[in-house]
Amino acid sequence: MTDVRSDVVVQGASVESEFVEAISAIAEPDAIEMVPAREGATVVAWRLRAVRDIHGLAEACTAAGLDFAIVPPERRLADLRVLAMDMDSTLITIECIDEIADYAGVKAEVAAVTARAMRGELDFAASLAMRVALFRGLPASVLDAVYRERIELTPGAGVLLAAARASGVRTLLVSGGFTCFTDRLRERLGLDETVANVLEVVDGKLTGRVLDPVVDAGRKAVALAAMRARYARDGGLVAAIGDGANDLPMLRAADVSIAYRAKPVVRDQASHAIDHGGLDAVLNLFT
Repeated sequence: MTDVRSDVVVQGASVESEFVEAISAIAEPDAIEMVPAREGATVVAWRLRAVRDIHGLAEACTAAGLDFAIVPPERRLADLRVLAMDMDSTLITIECIDEIADYAGVKAEVAAVTARAMRGELDFAASLAMRVALFRGLPASVLDAVYRERIELTPGAGVLLAAARASGVRTLLVSGGFTCFTDRLRERLGLDETVANVLEVVDGKLTGRVLDPVVDAGRKAVALAAMRARYARDGGLVAAIGDGANDLPMLRAADVSIAYRAKPVVRDQASHAIDHGGLDAVLNLFT
């Protein structure tokens, strides 16, 4: 048995009453609290204030398909100053570069490179150049089509961003993707700042090049540090959400790092992992 002074948050699309009864043998029954659900929430969450067997609880959550997080009880959303997030497969459900590739007829080839880069098997900047080169001559109108026809927000994104705005949190969308998408999402969602790569377009066609400087893993971390310097000088918290290897420096630079449906290399290094809920699950990691 292990006593844990931190709280434990258990959450998922649904939490069966039988599971809550079962964890009463692991946690103090009087210290199991249901987290009030926000309008539009994708998850049901419980906060456990006293846990006798942390390993047993973790195993029970895994078996039940629930997310599990050990959190400081004093971590408050009111203390969060900056929320940074990746775009592809984080704020939105797709990898935009793969969808552009679909229009170019090279989706399978590009998607394979994307997957290797996100797992950390390839240098991001080199892999980006390799993929974008395949778009040479593609009409720039394809970018509009991808935005209109393919981009969908990740479930819970609106709930997360609304709560962040209500708490005065500054939001940063920082992406190895492209400004033609991040700029539109900034306007649509009321994001404070965006950082992304610029696809070169000449005479209405993609040239197959990305303009310098390339937004790679290092530049993501730099963008987060700049936001911290502007908005968290009072010692407030900075949080970051990502899914791929190129998010790791940014996640390490944050006070609270969340691996969202992430590659194993990211999940292993983040403060918390969310595998079963929508993005609003991030809010339950704060009080």
